[in-house]
Amino acid sequence: MLLAIDTATRLLSLALHDGDRLLAESTFAVGRKHSAVLALLIKQMLTQTDTATSDITSLAVSVGPGSYTGLRIGVALAKGMAAARDLPLVPVTTLDTIAAAAGAANRSLPLIAAVPAGRSRVIWAVYNCEGDAWRISGEMKLGSWDELLAACDMPCTLTGEIDKDGLQKVHMARDAGGRITLLSPAERFRRAGYMAQIAWKGLRHDDNRSYPADQVMPIYLKSP
Repeated sequence: MLLAIDTATRLLSLALHDGDRLLAESTFAVGRKHSAVLALLIKQMLTQTDTATSDITSLAVSVGPGSYTGLRIGVALAKGMAAARDLPLVPVTTLDTIAAAAGAANRSLPLIAAVPAGRSRVIWAVYNCEGDAWRISGEMKLGSWDELLAACDMPCTLTGEIDKDGLQKVHMARDAGGRITLLSPAERFRRAGYMAQIAWKGLRHDDNRSYPADQVMPIYLKSP
């Protein structure tokens, strides 16, 4: 059984996956209350699914990029749980989780996945479809919404956690002729179930990797 934990932004998402089935998933906009509710929500999920902590054989955690405080809380708890029983801890980026949910997107177009970075900034990366999965192309970038939209100089699909200011700028860019396909709110919603799927795939295919908890580190992007 794998427990996935995502506290990278003001969303908090949890999932339980047994390798074949997604048994439970919950996602809430908790603001800055991660430290107050994370352990309680994990306990509730385990109780409601009749899952004992001893049933958990691996964990996945969102390593960002995202909020410094949110990432620190989720990564610290996941590392503690994994280290206590020497369980594998699979790191997954927020943007990979977002991209994994874009199944309905036009796979012939580049996909841009985004998360807020505070102070009117945004973090994004470009993904291209390879086979049946989205793969990151190039590096993650940190900048303003204007900079992100300036990078959309060709038809593309946009997804991710987009704030009101970002949505307004996206709509203005589209009204001005920008060829941007914006996925629906449900498709943009970052869910730990997708992170769990990514983690299980890694565990199954990377036989030579042990995913030690002490090597998991958050990703913090800083302005140049």
